[in-house]
Parts: sequence; C-alpha cells; structure tokens
Amino acid sequence: MISIKNREFIEAARALGAGPWRTMFVDLLPNVMAQVIVYATLLIPAAIVLEASLSFLGVGVPPPTADWGSMISDASGFFQYGYWWFLLFPSLALLTTTLAFNIFGDSVRDALDPRAGIYV
Repeated sequence: MISIKNREFIEAARALGAGPWRTMFVDLLPNVMAQVIVYATLLIPAAIVLEASLSFLGVGVPPPTADWGSMISDASGFFQYGYWWFLLFPSLALLTTTLAFNIFGDSVRDALDPRAGIYV
C-alpha cells in the first residue's frame, strides 16, 4: 500500500482535487486487489494443513467431527495390517485440495497482474 500510495498517479489524483475516500476506493484499492486475492488463496491451504496437522496430533477438531488429520491419524494404525487405502485416500484428498488452492492462487495472480507481460 505504501509503495502504491507514493506513485505518480496518486499524486496526480490529489493534485486534481480528489479526496482521500475517492483516492482510496478508485485509485488504491483496484491496484491492491490482485495481491489481496492471491494472498487469501495462499492462506487457505496453510489453514487447511494447520488444522489437519493439529487434528493429526489430537489437538484439533473434537472427535465426532470428521476431518483429514484425524482420518490420517486413525488410518496409521491400520497401515501395518495391510489396509493402505485407509491412509492413502485422506492423504490424497488433503494433497489435492491444498494443491488446487495453490494452483488457483497462482492462476489468479497471472490473470490479475497488470505488470506481467503476455509471453507467447
């Protein structure tokens, strides 16, 4: 925000008589929305993995509620008896979800970045 606030088009808007609210909503906010959306899409997988890690350790969501961390934790006991799919499918679901959010955030960044050139 501070680097965009000190750019020439903000100074030009102020010189033309734009108030602080107009400057914030018309000039600053559209230039920052891409970074905010990308940051949000990168925080979602981090929150999912953090919740799954805490549930794997037993400190997460209470037991009647199903979540991937507790499923992986419960399945680790069955893995030694040959039931590998109990461990595989919750782990793949967690991996696929976090990877999908990361790819989505990267594609949103590519689509909304005004300074990125189009390379064919």
